[in-house]
Amino acid sequence: MIFMMLTKFEKARIIGARALQIAMGAPVIIDISPDIIDPIEIAMCEFNNNVIPITIKRKE
Repeated sequence: MIFMMLTKFEKARIIGARALQIAMGAPVIIDISPDIIDPIEIAMCEFNNNVIPITIKRKE
């Protein structure tokens, strides 16, 4: 797997998009403790574990 360096704007966009999906009822991919209910915190945990199913396509 090729690791892509993300800008802070791409990272914010990915976490925000995933947090919106979670807030709208999408299933959470990782196991988290029941006391974490904030979609942004959940999305950040998923991002840090590299399990977010979002792909970045850049123009070259």
